[in-house]
Amino acid sequence: MLSAEQIVALQDEMTRQWHEQPKMPWEAVLPGAAGEERNNQGWLELVAWQHRANFDLWHIEDEARAPAASDADLAAVKRRIDPTNQLRNDLAEGLDRTLLAWLETRRLPNDAAPLHSETPGLIIDRLSILALKIYHTSEEAGRVDAPPGHSERNRVRLAILREQRSDLAGCLDALWQEALNGSRRFKLYRQMKMYNDPSLNPAIYGKVHAKDGG
Repeated sequence: MLSAEQIVALQDEMTRQWHEQPKMPWEAVLPGAAGEERNNQGWLELVAWQHRANFDLWHIEDEARAPAASDADLAAVKRRIDPTNQLRNDLAEGLDRTLLAWLETRRLPNDAAPLHSETPGLIIDRLSILALKIYHTSEEAGRVDAPPGHSERNRVRLAILREQRSDLAGCLDALWQEALNGSRRFKLYRQMKMYNDPSLNPAIYGKVHAKDGG
């Protein structure tokens, strides 16, 4: 069900196509499935959706860094960042829920196995961010109008990023194989974000109470 090579290739292809056609829906990038591959399509849709959240978050945050952005622009961007980041985390948790449900039908993970501190969903989230870093660093390495040394510096960065992603993809495959053979387990870790919850963020409920009291 889980293949790091397949995930990395999909994230790279989505990143490329979404930059070429920003309004393209994430579903349109998924490869056609046939035969046994069709059973894996639902999983890839979840991976694609989670990557889209990171893609959108990356570019929303870029808007906040624009030198000409006004205070009103920054406030509007901030209000878009929080729900998008919440979605990103929710979808990473959704990846883990899907994997754990699939394993449960096979009486896995093994409750007696050592616990892995990082879940597959969190690793896939990190791979997603690396795909975006690699794409944009590659762009910078190829810039024809860049100052001296810029391309060389980014080629070095690109090699490091690719090595880091290769290492991380290997770790994901290893964790999944260990979960399948019962030698390691992972569990769902909830992010428990508080900033978007009006009942948990005092900056929100404090204002509401003050307004009501006034």
